[in-house]
Amino acid sequence: QVQLVESGGGLVQPGGSLRLSCAASGSIFGFYAMGWYRQAPGKQRELVAVIAGDVSATYADSVKGRFTISRDMIKNTVYLQMNSLKPEDTAVYYCNSNTAWGNVWGQGTQVTVSS
Repeated sequence: QVQLVESGGGLVQPGGSLRLSCAASGSIFGFYAMGWYRQAPGKQRELVAVIAGDVSATYADSVKGRFTISRDMIKNTVYLQMNSLKPEDTAVYYCNSNTAWGNVWGQGTQVTVSS
């Protein structure tokens, strides 16, 4: 029963901030790279940020300078700090990991940026 569970989504005004969390079950050593994806209505799911280990991170151009991915190896949790949010950031955000047990996706958490 390997799983990823996201939380922290919600409604926020443009320019606001949200922090998403993704809690992973099982041993932290079984989760390799972990990342955040998002999918807006009618659009393809896209990579937002990915982290290898606990320090090496890569971001999509659209979120560079605004989003920060981090990983707590003790809690086996990955975070996405989202600042300066824009309406175009509105999407369902999914946690993903390439694990020792296969590719695993979370159920997603809704982020809505609107006035």
